[in-house]
Amino acid sequence: RGWGTVGDQFDNLEKHTQWGIEFVEKYTKFVKERSEIETNYAKQIRNLSKKYQPKKNSREEEESKYTFCRAFLTTLNELNDYAGQHEVIAENLTSQIILELSRYLQDLKTERKSHFHDGRKAQQHIESSWKQLEACKRRFERDCKEADRAQQYFEKMDADINVTKADVEKARQQAQMRHQMAADSKGEYSSYLQKFNQEQNDHYFTIIPTIFQKLQDMEERRIERIGLCMKTFADVDRQVLPIVGKCLDGMTKAAESIEPKTDSKQVVESYKSGFEPPGDVEFEDYGQAMKRAASETSLSNTREGKEKPPGKTKPKLWPFIKNKNKGSGPEDFSHLPPEQRRKKLQGKIDELNKDIQKEMDQRDALTKMKDVYVKNPQMGDPASVDPRLSEIAQTIEKLQSEVQKFEGWLAEVEERMPSKSDTHRRSGIYETQNNTTVSNNCAQDRESPDGSYTEEQTSETQVKANTHPIPTTTTPEFDDEFDDEETLPTIGTCKALYPFEGHNEGTISVAEGELLYVIEEDKGDGWTRVRRNEDEEGYVPTSYVEVFLETNAKGAMTYI
Repeated sequence: RGWGTVGDQFDNLEKHTQWGIEFVEKYTKFVKERSEIETNYAKQIRNLSKKYQPKKNSREEEESKYTFCRAFLTTLNELNDYAGQHEVIAENLTSQIILELSRYLQDLKTERKSHFHDGRKAQQHIESSWKQLEACKRRFERDCKEADRAQQYFEKMDADINVTKADVEKARQQAQMRHQMAADSKGEYSSYLQKFNQEQNDHYFTIIPTIFQKLQDMEERRIERIGLCMKTFADVDRQVLPIVGKCLDGMTKAAESIEPKTDSKQVVESYKSGFEPPGDVEFEDYGQAMKRAASETSLSNTREGKEKPPGKTKPKLWPFIKNKNKGSGPEDFSHLPPEQRRKKLQGKIDELNKDIQKEMDQRDALTKMKDVYVKNPQMGDPASVDPRLSEIAQTIEKLQSEVQKFEGWLAEVEERMPSKSDTHRRSGIYETQNNTTVSNNCAQDRESPDGSYTEEQTSETQVKANTHPIPTTTTPEFDDEFDDEETLPTIGTCKALYPFEGHNEGTISVAEGELLYVIEEDKGDGWTRVRRNEDEEGYVPTSYVEVFLETNAKGAMTYI
């Protein structure tokens, strides 16, 4: 049975539909608070992951050699992705439920208001008709009473012999008029009564039931919408479960990748001193001169070192003797055991060579820019580049001096290392430049993944030029190269770090952040050949782009 059968329960339905709207508002608020909880939870998880991320210092780099540290880092990254899924939940709750219900609530209120406006209008109309019927009824009643009084007065006058005929006639006419008025009122009352009964029948059996049916349909749609939202509420969570599962699988895989034996071997490699074990201590016969085993690093030598006067070099400490030297130590790392000192010196040399290469890249780029200014004065003043070139030259000279100093210390250490040969040792600034890796993103240490020192180069570090001349300052002949060569294959990609106009013939303009294909590496002249599409290719300054060469591209290198 529909709502049309509830009769005149207009007020009750109005209260019920209002309660239904309030329920939708309450459910919307509930989902909104759940979304805020998900957002705050995701934020806290992200902050937690960020808090425990490795810091940029030597200690964290040392820790990255251990499998359990790498597993923890993977766990933090997966946890960050896990937090992202809770952000997805919050976004979907907002877009699929909160915003939808907010719009629906406005439409629901408008529709409800319209239906009850029609209902109140029908109610007011039937009440007005009832009042008019009552007025007709009272008028008919009044006219009937007036007609009766007029009739009685006429009969009284007619029976009185003292009354003149004129007065009797007047009374008779008055009585007839009153009877006519009563008859007219009766007809009007009867006619309006039929009209009211028809309107009342239409009101209670057609108009109001129709309005109530519309309200019923509105209410059913509201309930259905709430049901769909509750289903969506669960589906939003269910949709992220596969990715959450992958995050948890990543954490599990990271935990399973931990190798205790590898980590314990790494400790040996990290703290290996390079000292020789002390020789046997001979029996001391106080009747003869003391004899000791010849060992430069024996305990006796250590003890003798303590008796030496101040100002002389201290002997090397036996590994189990506590080193009280705290802090960074001297510049030449002489406070460290030989093996550790060698690693530190080599790392410092590599770091200085990278700085030299960066300065040389800047010098080459500025030299090319100066050449462009010389050939095209309208583009800029060549003299404006000279101060910066002079400054870079001084920096390079200073860094080269530092490299020579550290290489001297390194050679000194390697000469003293009993088990190391110098056949595979690299030295010299230009030779080190030849070993520059493809990009900053794939720079490798001279240590293998498990942290041990190795002289062999990894496959990535082999992506370099065997020989590389010092970059020249002359502009390459772009026109001849484009005319004589066939279409070159792609050997990698690059990203523009700065915008380049490319006014000269043979060059190509690039926008900052643009991705291009590399078809010819820098040959030492400071220019890299790139391609945008099949029809557009040309040279750009190497220092203006960050190059990512493919690992199978032979002879590939970059100055990034």
